[in-house]
Amino acid sequence: MEAGGAADTLLSGACVLFTLGMFSTGLSDLRHMRMTRRVDNVQFLPFLTTDVNNLSWLSYGTLKGDGTLIVVNSVGAVLQTLYILVYLHYCPRKRPVLLQTATLLGVLLLGFGYFWLLVPNIEARLQQLGLFCSVFTISMYLSPLADLANVIQTKSTQRFSFSLTIATLLTSASWTLYGFRLQDPYIMVPNLPGILTSFIRLWLFWKYPQEQDRNYQLLQT
Repeated sequence: MEAGGAADTLLSGACVLFTLGMFSTGLSDLRHMRMTRRVDNVQFLPFLTTDVNNLSWLSYGTLKGDGTLIVVNSVGAVLQTLYILVYLHYCPRKRPVLLQTATLLGVLLLGFGYFWLLVPNIEARLQQLGLFCSVFTISMYLSPLADLANVIQTKSTQRFSFSLTIATLLTSASWTLYGFRLQDPYIMVPNLPGILTSFIRLWLFWKYPQEQDRNYQLLQT
């Protein structure tokens, strides 16, 4: 029993460590925005969707009474909100950004209203909220696949971050094991695509290394 408890503690700690490491990759974008006072080459939508994802999983963790989910997604939501605020501060065209933010927040509020007001049964609420979180997480993990055609066409992996790929792989693997340990498919299943897409990106890094990227760019000039 003690061995099982120690394993659960280590697994929970791994989930917290790897996930916060993945969230902290945005600090480089934050530093870039503060130093240049510009948002060039910084994508806003990943900050926003990750924030919504964090808040959704925070609700699930609170309803389930899972401390690991609560800690990770509380810190994640704070970090993503910070990234969003800094982006808004330096963004010259605030209207489209504010519109995207308002739209997603509106969807989030409608979802919370539905789950907490129209689904009184706690077990049914937990299952429906878990399903929503799973679908949203899967869509986030699969979204980078849209860049695959560009990577193969240009033979360049410049659009991908190697450190983020490693962080995503470790995070997805730890949460998959955590979900399996808890026998919670809503945690386990949506992280499997994260493992798959991470291996695909690692294969692309191997096939199109950075040195080859530079050579290809020289040939194009």
